[in-house]
Amino acid sequence: MSISRTIKVDALARVEGEGALTVTVRKGELKDVQFRIFEPPRFFEGFLRGRRYAEAPDITARICGICPVAYQMSSVHAMEDAFGVTVEGPLRELRRLIYCGEWIESHVLHVYMLHAPDFLGFEDAIRMAHKHPDAVKRGLRLKKAGNDIVTLLGGREIHPINVRVGGFYRVPAKREWLPLIEELKWAREAAVETVLWTGQFDFPDFEQDYEFVALRHPDEYPFNEGHIVSNKGLNIEVRDFERHFEEEHVARSTALHAVHKTAGNGRQPYHVGPLARYALNFDKLSPLAQETARAAGLGPVCNNPFQSIVVRSVETLYAVDEALRILENYEEPERPYVPVTPRAATGYGASEAPRGLLYHRYAVDEDGTILSARIVPPTAQNQKTVERDLWNFIPSRLDLPKDELTWQCEQAIRNYDPCISCSAHFLRLELRKSCQVLK
Repeated sequence: MSISRTIKVDALARVEGEGALTVTVRKGELKDVQFRIFEPPRFFEGFLRGRRYAEAPDITARICGICPVAYQMSSVHAMEDAFGVTVEGPLRELRRLIYCGEWIESHVLHVYMLHAPDFLGFEDAIRMAHKHPDAVKRGLRLKKAGNDIVTLLGGREIHPINVRVGGFYRVPAKREWLPLIEELKWAREAAVETVLWTGQFDFPDFEQDYEFVALRHPDEYPFNEGHIVSNKGLNIEVRDFERHFEEEHVARSTALHAVHKTAGNGRQPYHVGPLARYALNFDKLSPLAQETARAAGLGPVCNNPFQSIVVRSVETLYAVDEALRILENYEEPERPYVPVTPRAATGYGASEAPRGLLYHRYAVDEDGTILSARIVPPTAQNQKTVERDLWNFIPSRLDLPKDELTWQCEQAIRNYDPCISCSAHFLRLELRKSCQVLK
């Protein structure tokens, strides 16, 4: 039977922000796939200009309520790169700790509230809670453990206010962490349960040959330092990001689409996020995280995007494990920050947001005033890969009932946990004027 149909989702559910999907099938052949982001652009790069360098962490944190730490960390690393500042010792450990908090709360929100309902056949987590109350309660408590880390170290749960270039405005005393250490011991067991729980879900048989791109650090699973590497041979410093990757405007999206412009066959989509980090850094996971990943059926590389829910769960376990390691060995720093002296320079920073590689570049003058800014969010980098997944996923499923196919297409997008508000950050405007001389 030659099927002709249009699948149209005007507002994607269980994702952060405003996006839509249109799939066009004519006479049994897939003709078009459009993952559309229509949320208004937010112009953060524009209104960072003219602000002091010290304001960048607090301004960029407002880009996202789910992953503000990633934006803060990328901005402070870029500013410190510009000013020749290095943060080491306990302060560096605390930066990893606040990142652990963000990964836990963000990953758990996605795993339990946004993605698990797809695999268990529920429209949302509220309906899922009626049949799986213990799982939902576990997820809520686990998420709170991540929030508590961010609250204590960042000053509040949403848009932390304690992060600054050079370190923190205040660092908690060792005794303030003691109640949280006990809760994190419970969270570690809950995270193991989460990995094993998600590993039992029924996954479509769908593996892809991705170019994975992520940070790689010689000694640790990456949060905010290292080279940018890929499984196709890329290995560059963060400052060289724009030589290899480029954003382009596509009419259907208020977010820019990113491509790897120096790929072997030229201008190719690529994949950032948990699958990429996991594949490129499996050997840097804690022993418990590696062991639990294998127990859930994962190898050191996962090419099935539907299994990203398991990989996110593994990263949650790693983040809890890492948070406990840091806190159990924590020594208070002598001061909460290192001195910073502005100078005219350009600085580059990248960190691993829960959804993937996040790149910042700032040019500042001798007084530390921002002259220009560039921010490349992970969801913008993944847009082309999301569409390519749909192009490859849909053809073998065209005989499915329309409602079921629509559900699976939405699920394929939710595999990426897209943060649409983050991605719609700026549009380039080209203004052409013509003058007519009146006589």
